Amino acid sequence: MPEVIAPSRTIAYADLAGSLGVRFGPTPWTMVTQPQVDAFADVTHDHQWIHVDEQRASAGPFGTTIAHGYLTLSLVPFLLGQLLEVTGVSMAVNYGLEKVRFPAPVPVGASLQASAEIVGVQPRVRSTQVTVQVTVRCDAAERPVCVADVVILFVG
Repeated sequence: MPEVIAPSRTIAYADLAGSLGVRFGPTPWTMVTQPQVDAFADVTHDHQWIHVDEQRASAGPFGTTIAHGYLTLSLVPFLLGQLLEVTGVSMAVNYGLEKVRFPAPVPVGASLQASAEIVGVQPRVRSTQVTVQVTVRCDAAERPVCVADVVILFVG
C-alpha cells in the first residue's frame, strides 16, 4: 500500500469558482512495478507481451516491459489525491474525462510524478464541475507519459 501523502493544495468548496488557473504539484515519485502491471493485465484481460513477457519485451522496441496506458491513467486519482483536497464538500465524483493522451511509454521500474492545473470551473445548482489537467511525467522519459483533462463534480 503506498504511503499516504498530504495534498499540496487545499481549496475550500466556496473558493472553487475563483480557482481557474491554479497550479499544484508535483507529487512525490511513485514506482511502477511488474507485479502492478501483471495484476492490471489480469483485471483487464490485456496480456499483450509488451506488458507481461519480460524476456520477449527485453528484445522489443522498448527494451523492457511497459505499463499499460490505462494503468497510468488509473493512477491519476491516486496522484491527484496527493495534489488537491477540496474541503467543505459532501462528496467528489469522477464525472469523466475530456481528453487523454499517452505521449510516451512507461518502462516498468520507472517512477511517475504528477502536476496539475485547474482549467475549467462550472458552478451548478448544488455542485461545481471542475476540470483539472493532470500531467504525469516519468523519470525515464523526456515527454509526459499521460496528459488527462479530468472532470470532477464536487457536491457541496
